[in-house]
Amino acid sequence: MPRFSIVIPCFNAAATLAETLRSIEAQTVRDWECLLVDDGSTDATPELAAAFAARDQRFRLLCNPGKGPSAARNFGAKQGRGGILSFCDADDLWLPAKLAETGRAIRTGADACFGRIVFFDGDTGRTQSTVPLEDVTVPMLLAENPVCTMSNLSVVRHAFLSTGGFDTGVVHNEDLEWLIRLVGTGASLRGIDSLQVCYRTSPSGLSSDLAAMRAGRAAAVATAARLGHRPDARAEAIHLRYLSRRALRVDAPRTEALRFALAGIRTSPRGFLSDVRRGGLTLAGAISAPVLPRVLRQRLFAS
Repeated sequence: MPRFSIVIPCFNAAATLAETLRSIEAQTVRDWECLLVDDGSTDATPELAAAFAARDQRFRLLCNPGKGPSAARNFGAKQGRGGILSFCDADDLWLPAKLAETGRAIRTGADACFGRIVFFDGDTGRTQSTVPLEDVTVPMLLAENPVCTMSNLSVVRHAFLSTGGFDTGVVHNEDLEWLIRLVGTGASLRGIDSLQVCYRTSPSGLSSDLAAMRAGRAAAVATAARLGHRPDARAEAIHLRYLSRRALRVDAPRTEALRFALAGIRTSPRGFLSDVRRGGLTLAGAISAPVLPRVLRQRLFAS
């Protein structure tokens, strides 16, 4: 039985999947299986996954067509045999020590853990995330999700199964909603102060994506409320700051970033400026968005 079950949902990922799988192969820990859950791809993704599985039996190709990434992750988690579930997206990369560092964190008592990530566009590494010094709490999650991406998350199998898995009805922020359920029911979620993941950024998110993200956050807030937690003004302002930054990075209408930034300032000036550099840069970017070149916006607000 492998110690780690790595779950990768795949949909039309032929352009990036091989690089992702090579980063899995490069792990210093060898005791893993990798479940490639194809979601009905129409490109060469299934053939590429099958080729890796043919040469290394630790890769397994599974089919869960047309049900979305949350259903694919749930399906892969149930099929996995490892005691630790590690999730990765089909366009992200792991650094070689990720599983080794994860295993050490689990041995010290964490139910789930994550590291730092670097944001990159396929060629160039940009800014890095940070991890909190203490275990993650629901109020932290309601402000800004420090895990950043599912490619950064590992969880003890029984802790994942006890949550019931991801809510397939939540399209965006489904990871946040699930993390709130995980932490809110007593599991420990711990950051590892080590770079572990290269997260591939994309400026192609649609402006309607921002509305979907707000709807997804509403579902996460409702889950938190059922567990006895409600976001305060500071947390809401930090989230609005995040949406403003995202609006600057994607192809949203130029006034969208300013709308989110002003809403954040109105909600809680201290919360919006809790990170003075980030808050100030976001507000300045939102004000200057109509004249700020797109490439510069994307680089300044990649994270």
